[in-house]
Amino acid sequence: MNTRRSSLRVLLAALACTATLAPVTSALAQSYPTKPVRMVVPYPPGGATDVIGRMIADKLGTKWGQAVIVDNRAGAGTTVGAENVAKSAPDGYTLFETTATHTISASLYPKLNYDPIKDFTPITLTATIPLVLVTGPKVPAKNLDELLKWIKSQPGGASIGSPGNGSVQHLTGELFKTKAGVNTVHVPYKGAAPMITDLLGGQVDMAFATLSEVTSYIKSGKLRAIGLAHDKRMSAVPDVPTFGEQGMKGFVGATWFGTFAPAKLPAELRDRITKDIQAIVATPEMTKKLEDMGAEVNNLGSQDFSKLIDAEAKRWAEAVKISGAKVE
Repeated sequence: MNTRRSSLRVLLAALACTATLAPVTSALAQSYPTKPVRMVVPYPPGGATDVIGRMIADKLGTKWGQAVIVDNRAGAGTTVGAENVAKSAPDGYTLFETTATHTISASLYPKLNYDPIKDFTPITLTATIPLVLVTGPKVPAKNLDELLKWIKSQPGGASIGSPGNGSVQHLTGELFKTKAGVNTVHVPYKGAAPMITDLLGGQVDMAFATLSEVTSYIKSGKLRAIGLAHDKRMSAVPDVPTFGEQGMKGFVGATWFGTFAPAKLPAELRDRITKDIQAIVATPEMTKKLEDMGAEVNNLGSQDFSKLIDAEAKRWAEAVKISGAKVE
């Protein structure tokens, strides 16, 4: 009998704590934020992730009445910035604006000091931008067939840049190498900006780049677009054919842009941040800016984003296996 009474007291105490905690947590979400928020971007300034992150940060700062400060922490294929976020407090004052590269890390790096899935809270998926294969001024090829012939004629193959080891661009390049049966040498950079600089200068032969980052160079003729790694042509570059149109069926590659927080972020805070970012992305002004960048606006909530992340992690793990890509 005493055991039953003791168990009942424990149960009632637990219920009382839960009832007390709920209003406090809700009040926390309503008053948030009370100080500046840090948004970590795992790339240098100037790339698509940085641009999108800053657009969101600026609007959030206005909406919240608190500064949202972009903290660029580039290096090691986004893992430097990711580790910093993973080890931060789950209090809503550290956000992470990153790309699909985040879901590749676990498969590509043998040792990480964090778990790309378990150590993060998905907030919202903003947009997806397809990749396009572009070549520098020293490459004479004008289409995919000519490019493949040119690569095969080069002693040692051709150099292919990426914004970093483990990036979607890197892995897409490895899959291209495997599928086309050509020899390429990967040249990793610390972000898209220095990679594009070397492309323009002819220091690297070609690269898979996010469409938004090279559209102006394609239109000006400074870079030549060989093919779009997408299932359809994009209005931003209507004259650029897809790989499928040129005989490489099913070859697609894109990167998405989404916001995370550290794991164990209270659900009320997660939902508050998700709602505010989605409202910003849904405005005609923001939607137009993203579409002008060559993006498809997704604006998914945290639950749908979580499902996408799980699917992406499995897909890229298989791609890593097929390509044999490794980062020591």
